[in-house]
Amino acid sequence: MSVKTSPVFLYFEQQHAEAKALFLALGKQIKTKKAVELLSKLEFLELYSDLMAKIHFENEDLGVSLFSPFKRLKKSLRKIHHLKLVERNIQSRVAQQNQSMESFSAYLLTEKRNVQKEAFDLAIGSTLKVWDDFLVKTHQSSRGIKPLMISTAIHQLANEELGYLQEDIEVPLKTQTFPELFESLRKIIMLENLLIHLGFNPIFVSQIHGEIQGLKESLKPWYANHLNLQALSHFLAEKENPSKKYLEWAKELKAEKKSLSSQIEKQAVRLMEKLAV
Repeated sequence: MSVKTSPVFLYFEQQHAEAKALFLALGKQIKTKKAVELLSKLEFLELYSDLMAKIHFENEDLGVSLFSPFKRLKKSLRKIHHLKLVERNIQSRVAQQNQSMESFSAYLLTEKRNVQKEAFDLAIGSTLKVWDDFLVKTHQSSRGIKPLMISTAIHQLANEELGYLQEDIEVPLKTQTFPELFESLRKIIMLENLLIHLGFNPIFVSQIHGEIQGLKESLKPWYANHLNLQALSHFLAEKENPSKKYLEWAKELKAEKKSLSSQIEKQAVRLMEKLAV
């Protein structure tokens, strides 16, 4: 008698196929838009691996072994995404202040080419076998899984992320807490959306879901500011006599970061208080 494959695998299979197509496209030419799209797909594939590991808890290494071939590629694509955010900030600064940012733009272009080359080398240096093996292994892991098992595993993963948040959110928040907060919220939203997609009830009432989404959106400008300040600081460290306009911008970015951090702290504390009830 054949063993049924869980409906959640059908959604995974679709995401896997789309990710594989993007990977093949990047093997011909690295384009930022496709790199960011592939990053999003890989984030879901990694989450699915975690879901399988939670269901098959007796196999402690399952989650890591499933997704490990894609770890370096995901990291490289994330760098491309981060530099794209900085690039947008430079363009915005040029438009708003009517200032030339040629030297910083040139510095960023060099960084961008380096990370694009890294991603391209990973793409052409890899084989489609890792994608096919991943599909086969996840298909095997998805066989015979009942709906309640999926729902339970999703709730467990979401509760784990909430637990991490409740431990980390202490005012004042440390700089490294903000990216971790963003990642946890992203995972929680993905898990809840997957649950709803599969026809289950959502984890949170609509108001709380909206506040989780709102906090994640609030973190985007903080993240962009953080990456921009980080890149600008590295650029300035290489200059003996940096231009005044760059020093002033760095000062403005630091002030903006402080203000954004304060707002997010308050928003995060309010949300955690509601979730703890």
